[in-house]
Amino acid sequence: MLHSIDISQPPPPTAYCVPWVVTRGDRTHPVVMNAGKEAVDFVKVLRSDAQDGRLVDLWGQVLPTETIELCLCDSNVDDVVITIAWFRQRDGLEYVWRFVV
Repeated sequence: MLHSIDISQPPPPTAYCVPWVVTRGDRTHPVVMNAGKEAVDFVKVLRSDAQDGRLVDLWGQVLPTETIELCLCDSNVDDVVITIAWFRQRDGLEYVWRFVV
């Protein structure tokens, strides 16, 4: 739906590419890399098969090109959805991205 632009309002945020790249060489141990140009903060990882949706891992700050290996040995990898949540330093907003192996 089209609507008029109110120039008294701040502009919408610009697009932001998800910084994560997943290497799936071993399906039970995917490697997640911050392929972005900036560090991301307070990174949390959740798995769809975790009991009561509890936090699975807290990575803290992840620097550009830093890699972290996930261990999914105790899961049926065909049914697991990984959710990564992080904060961006530039705007302080929380972002969320999901992937399957």
